[in-house]
Amino acid sequence: MKVSKFLIISISLIASFGIKSDTNSNYEYKVIAEGLDRPWSLAVIDDDNIIFTELSGSLRQIKNGKLLDPISGVPKVLFKGQGGLSGVLLDTDFKKNKRLYMAFSARDENKRTNTLKVISAVLSDNKLINTKEIFKAFPSRNTALHYGAKMTLLDDNTLLITSGDGFNYREKAQALDNHFGKILRINTDGSIPEDNPYVNQPNALPEIWSYGHRNPQGILNNRGKIFGLEHGPMGGDEVNIIEPGNNYGWPVITYGKDYNGATISPFTKMQGMEQPIKYWVPSIAPSGMVFYDKKLFSDWTGSLLISSMKPGSVRRLEVNGDTITAEHIVFEDLSRIRDVAVLPNGAILLATDGSGGEIISVKPK
Repeated sequence: MKVSKFLIISISLIASFGIKSDTNSNYEYKVIAEGLDRPWSLAVIDDDNIIFTELSGSLRQIKNGKLLDPISGVPKVLFKGQGGLSGVLLDTDFKKNKRLYMAFSARDENKRTNTLKVISAVLSDNKLINTKEIFKAFPSRNTALHYGAKMTLLDDNTLLITSGDGFNYREKAQALDNHFGKILRINTDGSIPEDNPYVNQPNALPEIWSYGHRNPQGILNNRGKIFGLEHGPMGGDEVNIIEPGNNYGWPVITYGKDYNGATISPFTKMQGMEQPIKYWVPSIAPSGMVFYDKKLFSDWTGSLLISSMKPGSVRRLEVNGDTITAEHIVFEDLSRIRDVAVLPNGAILLATDGSGGEIISVKPK
């Protein structure tokens, strides 16, 4: 037992080398919404208008700085474990067409199984209309864990969706006949792009864009470069550059261990499987990601901001091409942070986790 503790401490020291902690006295916090039920995903319209999900099933909006009642017309979700109303994404032309996309877990009718779904809908005042299901993960699962359920739009206006391994189905992340542990690409009407990497491969699902993922909790498009954020087991959280057709290794290669301390795989590298550009041992429990391209935090322009729930902070990663050159810990006095976003004015938006969660705007003093 003493040896085990020594190893854990040693790994922690090695993983933390070079990480800098920025003082929180440099920032000004402003709570713009409070008393929320597990705020999960943020979508920014402008400086005063924000849409966000509550995992328990509500879609909410802050309109002209005021928190409104839940939006009506939201489909019923399975709120259990990590399941619920997870991701929300605004269409590229949202200000004109008011279209948005939502990812959530839903119970199969008259069954004990459930799955990940994505819908498109139009926001009319405080109601969803013209709702259409555009994706349903296959096959269903009997767990309520590891949904992924984050989205981004590519430059050609196709939609990427992250789909987790369902916890009990991790071996399926390496097979192309299912949606477990995959990143998927569809058109916004639900059809399949003809240039997807496996669209003509027998026994492969045509939606698949990349595979070998565990629980992808963030995905973003920065000028055509796709960054993926992966929640590992006990250690092994990852940031990856996502390319179509690539295999990201889970569970054949991993830097983490199982929650009981058992070895998942003895391998961290293998030919034909991609290496992360950043990984954490021990885990930081990453939960959301945004690219900071504003000037308000002048030294942060060009950084990745990653929300963390263990113990609770934002990790600012300096990026040079495909390389992470430095890591800084910020906002570490706010407890578990579920998501992070950026307002057009450069302020940073944070959603704190749990019942009684808050949405907080952060500016430099």
